[in-house]
Amino acid sequence: MPANKKYLSSPFQRFLKITAGFIGGYFVMLSFHVFLTNIFEKKDVVMTAGFTGYLLWAILLLLAFLCKNGWKIWGIYILLTVAFSLPYLLKM
Repeated sequence: MPANKKYLSSPFQRFLKITAGFIGGYFVMLSFHVFLTNIFEKKDVVMTAGFTGYLLWAILLLLAFLCKNGWKIWGIYILLTVAFSLPYLLKM
């Protein structure tokens, strides 16, 4: 029995969700750990990032597919990346 058409995304929306999950989720994960270096010691964050980085990226990848609009999830991920990177960029 095929899926109901109203629940399926267009191919372009599917592409946006996949790229947001892979690329956007990775950038959010990196910027989050850069943000943590402003709070904690760098050596501690590097050790923790080895474990939490993959988990956070996988969760962000899955969250991208829960959103109905690919543009919306890209916007959220870009805003999160900028927000987490801003303290580091202002510190330089």
